[in-house]
Amino acid sequence: MTIADFAPVDPRGAVLGDEVYARIGEAILDGTLQPGEHLRDHELAARLGVSRTPVREALQRLERAGLVEVAPNRYTRVSIPNPKVLADTHEFLVHLMGNVTRLALPRCTAEELAEVIALMDDVIDASRKDDMSGILRASSAMFERLTYIADNAAILRVMREGELAIRRSLAAWRPAISCPIDRSAAFERFRDALAARDGDEAERLLRALHTPA
Repeated sequence: MTIADFAPVDPRGAVLGDEVYARIGEAILDGTLQPGEHLRDHELAARLGVSRTPVREALQRLERAGLVEVAPNRYTRVSIPNPKVLADTHEFLVHLMGNVTRLALPRCTAEELAEVIALMDDVIDASRKDDMSGILRASSAMFERLTYIADNAAILRVMREGELAIRRSLAAWRPAISCPIDRSAAFERFRDALAARDGDEAERLLRALHTPA
């Protein structure tokens, strides 16, 4: 197992278990820990400078999140991405973000709406440039802002617990509309619905944007 890039955890100001969980999770996302790679708690603990207990707890959490696979008495390893799981996660997010948008629009202040519109303009700009990674970054920032504006405790909890799995699933995401002109026009219609605080139309347009023809 290659874990040379790991740095010891500094638990000051942080909950140790959460820090270990985040550090191992990020290593999976950035490829330091590769799909199928075996994970040995004593090796991880040594590299992170912690006991084996928080590492074991982190691996259990990562198993529940789908980033780690455990076969008792055989192995603990980084899970191999499953195309169906990736597609299902994307489908879940599209519907969830549609609901978030409907909740957030009537609740946001004029200043908050202006922030969301500015973030949506970043999405449109990236789309016009046919910049896939830029679209993903800008979209993520916009929907993160909408999620906090919606201020629904249940949704926030789901997003926090599922953050690593969601980010992994979105790494290979591509827009359903391949033509940058058509895609950007669709994004502009979504922006107009946001500006009008039309939650129903925004939700409909969002689902259309992310549903393959």
